[in-house]
Amino acid sequence: MASVDEQHTASPFPELHGRGIRLRLWDADSDADVAIWLRGFTDPEFRRWNTPIRPVDDLATARRSLRAKTLGSAEGTAASYCVADAATGTPLGHIGVNAINPVLSNARVGYWVLPEARGRGVATRALAVASGWALGELGLHRLELDHAVGHEASCRIAERCGYRYEGTLRGAMFEAGRHDAFRDMHLHGRLGTDPEPQLP
Repeated sequence: MASVDEQHTASPFPELHGRGIRLRLWDADSDADVAIWLRGFTDPEFRRWNTPIRPVDDLATARRSLRAKTLGSAEGTAASYCVADAATGTPLGHIGVNAINPVLSNARVGYWVLPEARGRGVATRALAVASGWALGELGLHRLELDHAVGHEASCRIAERCGYRYEGTLRGAMFEAGRHDAFRDMHLHGRLGTDPEPQLP
């Protein structure tokens, strides 16, 4: 059994490359990574569509949140990646293959992009790379992706990457900025046996 310190530094998941991006594991001991994580979670557009169960609104809560993500990566239950430009290493956003269930061979995917990186296909490229790895090398059978109803950009990204719309889940996520009210979300799914999407 690995020690807690070893679990924080070791991970069964590789760095991923492709489509002009690099997916590297987050480092909760890095002040720079914590600052990027905080920027992502406090971005108004992120908060419009996402309400974390535990608020992330300062460096201390950002570090705790990111440490939980890196622990999941060390334990093999979630692969949390910083999306970076392949040429410069500049951070662009986040993508995670979460709630990995080896028995049912499935997982849930989520992502966000920093404001200055939007409009460049970052989310689409990151989702394509992460999905190809999860359904290929990781050997999962099914990936799920959900988003708030009305988030048309996320809907387009999902469908572009081969995630079919499977239905509307009623009252399945928090309203923006609230933990006492709920809204509907769309569920998308992609199987390892689905045709590979044709991306430019």
